[in-house]
Amino acid sequence: MQAFTFVRAADARQAIDAGARSPTAQQGASVRFVAGGTTLLDLMKLDVETPGQVVDINHLPLAQVERTSEGGLKIGALVRNADLARHADVTRDYPVLSEALLAGASAQLRNMATTGGNLLQRTRCMYFRDANMPCNKREPGSGCPAIDGANRNLAILGTSEHCIASNPSDMNVALAALEARIAIQGTDGERIVPIADFFLLPGDTPQHETVMQPGDLITHVLLPPPKHGARSHYLKLRDRASYEFALASAAVVLATDGGRISHARVALGGVGTRPWRSHEAEQALVGQLAGPATFAAAASAALRDAQPQSENAFKVELAKRCLTHALSTVAAA
Repeated sequence: MQAFTFVRAADARQAIDAGARSPTAQQGASVRFVAGGTTLLDLMKLDVETPGQVVDINHLPLAQVERTSEGGLKIGALVRNADLARHADVTRDYPVLSEALLAGASAQLRNMATTGGNLLQRTRCMYFRDANMPCNKREPGSGCPAIDGANRNLAILGTSEHCIASNPSDMNVALAALEARIAIQGTDGERIVPIADFFLLPGDTPQHETVMQPGDLITHVLLPPPKHGARSHYLKLRDRASYEFALASAAVVLATDGGRISHARVALGGVGTRPWRSHEAEQALVGQLAGPATFAAAASAALRDAQPQSENAFKVELAKRCLTHALSTVAAA
């Protein structure tokens, strides 16, 4: 780990001004914010992240969960994952989010990890995390050895010839299904970004993962009011029962009327280069009778454009079964 200076931010403006001195908020940023540090400190130890300055934002007033005037939820960026998962409003109105949070990492990490940090969690691709290996995400133009190498845990949706790294977060998959919006405070004021626009596909620039700019600070996550009559569920499939990233996961929100599906939101995890909202699956569900045939058709639609690599073709069928089971669970609730 290279030498760096550590600064405690007294207020949001000080943090934003410090972050704005970095030429980028993406890979290679010279200034990083730290809250729980559950991702950043690991990457600094590996020399993947090498900031010259680390700004502690833990004293900012961003650790509350509040109801909005519209009946939704306003979640501060510093709310710890463990607290959010057990919050009464979340467990009652957004169970898919609670289940996703509790499926992530370990109890100890959930006690430290924050909402804002989870949004910015980096891939677990072994080539990205090894500073001695080429990686287009870490060093643009150096290549993507994962394509012909160890890719069992990597993405099959949203990939490009330059990167197949998967997004590792469980929370973000649930937020995608809930159509969350991200409140960002920057040098030009506040802006609200739908989560569908927050994460970028790798394309030709895999080093750009989000829309964050120098000085940008995530302050809140905004959830819309819960859909009346809808039920939700998060299902995660992995190699072991805890402290493991998803091979495939599904977050679903479903409402029915007279046996037919009137509302559907579907997002997949473990298989996409970003939390993967499947509009194709949703279109295959709405208006149809809730049942095995409909759920199987939706799962096939969700994985229609999958591009598996040498070691992860099994994820196509695994993700289909994961989504089908999640839908069946919600429909039977």
